[in-house]
Amino acid sequence: MSTQPDLLYSEEEEALRAAVRDLLADHCDAPGVIARTESGAPHDPAAWKALTEGMGLAGLLVPEELGGQGASHREAAVVLEELGRAVAPVPYLTSAVVATEALLACGDEELLGKLASGRTIGTLAVALHLAPGAAFKTVRVEGGLLHGELSGIADAAAADVLLVPGDGGLYAVEAAAVRIAPQVSFDLTRPLATVTLDGAAGRRLGAAEPAVRRALRAGAGLLASEQFGVAEWALTETVRYLKERKQFNRPVGGFQALKHRLAQLWLEVVNLRAVARGAADALASGGDADVLVAVAQAYAAPVAVHAAEEALQLHAGIGMTWEHPVHLYLKRAKADSIAFGTAGAHREALAGLVDLQAP
Repeated sequence: MSTQPDLLYSEEEEALRAAVRDLLADHCDAPGVIARTESGAPHDPAAWKALTEGMGLAGLLVPEELGGQGASHREAAVVLEELGRAVAPVPYLTSAVVATEALLACGDEELLGKLASGRTIGTLAVALHLAPGAAFKTVRVEGGLLHGELSGIADAAAADVLLVPGDGGLYAVEAAAVRIAPQVSFDLTRPLATVTLDGAAGRRLGAAEPAVRRALRAGAGLLASEQFGVAEWALTETVRYLKERKQFNRPVGGFQALKHRLAQLWLEVVNLRAVARGAADALASGGDADVLVAVAQAYAAPVAVHAAEEALQLHAGIGMTWEHPVHLYLKRAKADSIAFGTAGAHREALAGLVDLQAP
């Protein structure tokens, strides 16, 4: 097996990108996404149905014999790049990646098939900010019934089934059997919630520890592709705007100081694409995924935030308005910067993985 990651996109992956981008152009235009964030129901069921039932994308990581597409993390990463570019309010990362990976670790074929179809949405009931190696909260299990409270659960409001870590394993719990209370979320397109279980019935799926570890590692690794999508949109839109916006009768983009800022940002975004592809390839190939996921997350968060901040500043007055979508990208970048562990947490983990003393 080659130890060098394949960072290039295949023809099939580029075709997948084009199809997803066209679909999102129809379903997740900026005014529509902003309107959804104001509605109290941010998730877009029509876009989710088109992505899953229309294109079969919820089952990319699920083997064909279980009702999925039998693809890999590389294809899922391409989808997440495009979802990041559109800040699409759909539970793809939480259901089609994180919850699906947990079920793959447990081997629960029935629930995997339901998630692969997209008609059932699953969420791993672990706080979004936890890194792959962090301790996670479990609930109390008494007589097969679950008791406890879990907070910071992403996309819980959209879920049909929750995968809940209990003191005796990982349990599948119907969302209708628990109380889900919205929390104030910085990223309005990926809402958080507190889940309260008061004697909810749960079906044991398997051991919690390996399932949660595998799910969080995949989530962290593929989150970098979403962050790349956010950063690429920010760079592309800023360059386009600065070519059109004129000051002193010349395009603003012609000023040397802004050229230097954009050139620096371009270098950062290109490097972000490389580390994101490296993490996706390692997850797909079984390579040194722990190291490459840590590298990707150590680098991705500050670059995505920087790209969104530059976009906001360089769009000047219009960028400060609610009508312009750049605030959605800054909020997504900031929220992603602490999702699945901060950059600092991943740098510390990386130091341990390669046997170097952390600063």
